[in-house]
Amino acid sequence: MVDSSGKRQVPLYNIIWIETVNGSLVIDYAAQSSKTCIKLEKWTFAPAKGKASPSSAQAGEFAARVLEQAYGDAQIRKRAYVLINPHAGPGGALRKWSIEVKPLFDAARMELDVVTLKRGGEATNLAEQVDIDKYDTIVACSGDGTAHEIFNGLAKRPDAARALAKIAVSHIPCGSGNAMSCNLYGSNRPSFAALAIIKGITTSLDLVSITQGNSRFLSFLSQSLGIVAESDLGTEHLRWMGGSRFEVGVLMRIFRRRCYPCDVAVKVEVGDKSDIKAHYKRHTNDARAKQPSLDATTGQNGRMGLPQLKYGTVQDQLPEDWELVQYDKIGNFYCGNMAYMAPDANFFSAAMASDGCMDLVTVNGDLSPITATKLLYSVESGKFFDNTHVKYKKISAYRIIPKNQKDGFISIDGERIPFEPFQAEIHQGLGRVISKRGTFEAAGPRNWDKVTLADRMNA
Repeated sequence: MVDSSGKRQVPLYNIIWIETVNGSLVIDYAAQSSKTCIKLEKWTFAPAKGKASPSSAQAGEFAARVLEQAYGDAQIRKRAYVLINPHAGPGGALRKWSIEVKPLFDAARMELDVVTLKRGGEATNLAEQVDIDKYDTIVACSGDGTAHEIFNGLAKRPDAARALAKIAVSHIPCGSGNAMSCNLYGSNRPSFAALAIIKGITTSLDLVSITQGNSRFLSFLSQSLGIVAESDLGTEHLRWMGGSRFEVGVLMRIFRRRCYPCDVAVKVEVGDKSDIKAHYKRHTNDARAKQPSLDATTGQNGRMGLPQLKYGTVQDQLPEDWELVQYDKIGNFYCGNMAYMAPDANFFSAAMASDGCMDLVTVNGDLSPITATKLLYSVESGKFFDNTHVKYKKISAYRIIPKNQKDGFISIDGERIPFEPFQAEIHQGLGRVISKRGTFEAAGPRNWDKVTLADRMNA
């Protein structure tokens, strides 16, 4: 990092460690070697000799002050339980960990316990048994599937609420979509995510209870039925393509004009797009809005399981204040907790970390291929939210009942579940993650900061 005058400049955010060694000041910092990679570099220099030279105590005090400013609200020397999935996405997680991530974590003097996963579901078991007082974060070095397992492992514990509020989940992107990293760190590159975890702060995250049959589990990212679910789960054989396999799957189904008839019952919180922008603005302007403390989520004795379900399960009678709609031509039912579902795929631009709402998108499946394709590409351009073919709502719960189809794909955080009715209910701020700045890195709906009362009244 050299400016036009030839001087080396290191932003505070990039300073990982600074200390005095044998009278010299040594700085470990993250240098961006390319658009896709950050590498560790070291800067060592001795203070000038003479009467004005600082004492070792002064140099040490200076290093301590710089380190404090470099970390700000972030915890120094985080304790991390790292779970590496070597089979995530196109592979290569072990190489990315050893070359791009571990050197940065080591420079930050983080305490690391590292496990290489050998089978599916192992991360769930490890999270269920982890000593939550020993670590500050569980790092999923993988795709989004391992993060899903970690949340659900913590949810299985008898002290689930305390565990979910005590230990933060973080993500080193090594999968195909890497949505969690995109939302929390603004990047799907392992080294950028590593620096964001080092300098990041613990942030509350809404989690969703899914009930199906007699089962209950958690979702942190998304739930889908229709084109998105089929394009994700139906293209597992194309994992070698990385994130491109999803785009190929969507285009194939668009040209078939696939529809997925279902009944959908929804508890709507904000139903109008202008009101949603106002909701986003209100919560954005109050960064601490509804951020529950650890004590608020764990109860008096600190040992409490998952929160009780406010609306019961999918097997119970529908609440009277839910809207029940029969969809015969729905092409995509997509509900998200986070904005990005993959790099450049901001489907839920109004999503927030802990506003107590899921963001629901529905699109008809009988659109012409040209219209549907333009709609798809409007996601990347940031115009998807305002598209007239997109129905967008903020909701707190829903039930979906597939019809006229015996078998199909339902995706929860990218994981397949049986093609049967299921119900979802949000729990505000139940989980914890490490984010770069305490919020999602998505920009929000277009012109959300300019919405006025007149806009809402004229909508």
